[in-house]
Amino acid sequence: MLDDLRDLYQEVILDHGKRPRNFRQIDNASHHAHGHNPLCGDQLVVYLAVDEAGVVQDVSFIGKGCAISTASASLMTEILKGKTEVQAKQLFERFHAMCTGAEAQSTNGPTDDGLEEDMERLEVLSGVREFPSRVKCATLAWHTMTAAIDGKDQISTED
Repeated sequence: MLDDLRDLYQEVILDHGKRPRNFRQIDNASHHAHGHNPLCGDQLVVYLAVDEAGVVQDVSFIGKGCAISTASASLMTEILKGKTEVQAKQLFERFHAMCTGAEAQSTNGPTDDGLEEDMERLEVLSGVREFPSRVKCATLAWHTMTAAIDGKDQISTED
C-alpha cells in the first residue's frame, strides 16, 4: 500500500508540475497575495475571485517553483473553486496538519465540514512530511491563499 501511495504521489507531482492547472492571472481578482519560500526560492502569486457571499468563483496562480510547490498550487486551485472562504481556510488547516503530521487545529468552524473527498485528493502530497524541508514547498500556495483571503499582500514561509 505504501508503495502504491508513493507511486501515485510521484505521478501526481509530475503531472501537475509539468502541466499545472489554472496557471494564469485572474484579471478581476478580488484577492491576491505574493508568497515566497526563501529556503528554496519558490515564488508565486495566488489570485482569487470571491463573490459577495464569500464563495470562490475562480482561483489561479503564477510563479516559479519546484515540482512539489507547483503541483500543490495546481491541486489547490482545482479544489478551491466553489468553496467558501471558511472552507478554504479549513482545508489549509487540515492540509498543513497532514503535511506536518500535526493534529488539525480548526478555528474556522466545524470539523465535520464535508471536505473529506478534497482531503483524500490531497493525500498524495502527505509524503512530504517525511522530508521536513519540502513541507514548506507543499504548503507555500496554501499559506499564500490564506494571506490573500486575510487581505495581506505577501507572505513568506519564514514568517
